[in-house]
Amino acid sequence: MGRGMGVCSAFGAELRRLRQEAGMTLQQLAHDIHYSKGYLCKIERGDKRPPMALARRCDALFAAEGALRRLADPEEESGEVGGGSPTMARRDAIATGVGSLLGMAMNGGANHGHSAALPALTVFRDQLHQMRLLGQSTDPAMLLPALSTQTSTVAGFAARAAGSTRASLLALAARFAEYTGWMAQEAGDDTGALRWTAEAVELAEAGGDEYLADYALVRQALVAFYSGAATETINLAQQAQRGTLPPRIRGLAAQREAQGHALAGEGKACLHGLDRARELLLRAQETADGAPVLGTTHLADPASMVTGWCLYDLGRPREAAEVLDQECRRITPHALRTRVRYGFRRALAHASAGEIEHSCELARELLPCIDLVPSATVRADVRRLERELSRFRTQRAVRDLQPALLRTLRTG
Repeated sequence: MGRGMGVCSAFGAELRRLRQEAGMTLQQLAHDIHYSKGYLCKIERGDKRPPMALARRCDALFAAEGALRRLADPEEESGEVGGGSPTMARRDAIATGVGSLLGMAMNGGANHGHSAALPALTVFRDQLHQMRLLGQSTDPAMLLPALSTQTSTVAGFAARAAGSTRASLLALAARFAEYTGWMAQEAGDDTGALRWTAEAVELAEAGGDEYLADYALVRQALVAFYSGAATETINLAQQAQRGTLPPRIRGLAAQREAQGHALAGEGKACLHGLDRARELLLRAQETADGAPVLGTTHLADPASMVTGWCLYDLGRPREAAEVLDQECRRITPHALRTRVRYGFRRALAHASAGEIEHSCELARELLPCIDLVPSATVRADVRRLERELSRFRTQRAVRDLQPALLRTLRTG
């Protein structure tokens, strides 16, 4: 209790100082960040604990570079997805159960040459592409058994092949395992996601792919990001940006680092990281070799979309909404999971910018899709949206939407 009251008092005092230094009244602050004057008065007096959304918006308004965010949450960041000790859970997951598929595959039988493996390589590549398409419109939990089996099958073919064909099959099995990890995360199993990522690294290294281990750091950073761990997100992403890595891995890592800086309220570092990510991802497009692509394949401009996401986390929802409006229109119609993910973030940005009716309209269109493509990570944003809209529960659009929002969260 004492520590909580200390947080409230320190935050309130700093907010008052910044507001007065800027020559701003409480009423003006309330108008700019879409909280009531009475609520902000209680925050400044230290009577209420500041919500993180408020801290981020005030950070952005007063260019405080994360100072208010850190006062609102002085402890090590804790998660909104999952629970327990995120750092320890991730470390344990990486160390546990690694290499089991590789061991089974390599012990699966003698080398019978690669006459069957050559056509199989083409078929398996097409199957991975089809599974990724299916993942856009299917419950991830339903895909996991098929993906697990397919990864084992490809690894088994690799064990019976030779030379470059064997290496290509192992690299492809690694991509299957990496995608299985993403679907595990979408199904709400962070520990399983990290184990599958570790399997992917083992398979890739056996096939001579020295880079997937670095991409695994990007995947680990994503789990850290969704758990709200800004510092861990930044540290993991920075490790995956050494100069010898392919530009796509470095670009995805720079993008993830930028998201970590956004969580921490570090605006300049975030925008610098996004510029670096955009440059690297464009360079990666120019040097693409036709192999299965790491990371998302359903965004026209990933760096621009993530810019909108970061602007929201930086407490700049109106700018975020403008970017997300533009980029969401560019998502291909079949990419349902991607449209839902960024669509809810778009609705959240509009709600935070005070555009309540438009936010409700966007959310109402998306809610039926949640049953088609369940996602633990998307539900985190639905939960944030419900909290944001609950402050405007007297508005009819919110009253009409809230039962459906709550039903979605209960069934998740």
